[in-house]
Amino acid sequence: MLKNSNSNCFYGSVRKAFKSNDYYSNINTAVALAKTHVPIKHKQLASNYELIKKIFGSCAAVIPITNADKAVLARHGFMTLENSTISQVNKQIEQLKNWSNSGDILLAAYADELFEIRIKELKYLRLTVNSGRYIEFKDGYMALEKYIEYIAG
Repeated sequence: MLKNSNSNCFYGSVRKAFKSNDYYSNINTAVALAKTHVPIKHKQLASNYELIKKIFGSCAAVIPITNADKAVLARHGFMTLENSTISQVNKQIEQLKNWSNSGDILLAAYADELFEIRIKELKYLRLTVNSGRYIEFKDGYMALEKYIEYIAG
């Protein structure tokens, strides 16, 4: 029989085991992030990505990101997608959504530019992952792809 104390309660043990950093480490968090306040630019880019993926099976013209794109990412504190974890990508998605929905036009333009770079990185990584080099990558690209699939659909 269960006692009335919180130490034997299932809910209490789950709350103790759950940390705030664990929230972002799940791939499905990208879907949860996609449920609110998705910018129009994100929806447009995601729809284009998914359409090309459905037609061609993979990205048609895959170009790796340039050094200028890497500099833009670094200037805003983002690592390349192949070196990002799921939790980092989920936090970045949330940050880009907040920037896009802010009243600051310059900040929204930066967010749109960063999201375009992320889409370009994802296109390149999907081709590379399909060729078998995925062992070298962290799995942050999967969170971005899940977010894109959800907002495009």
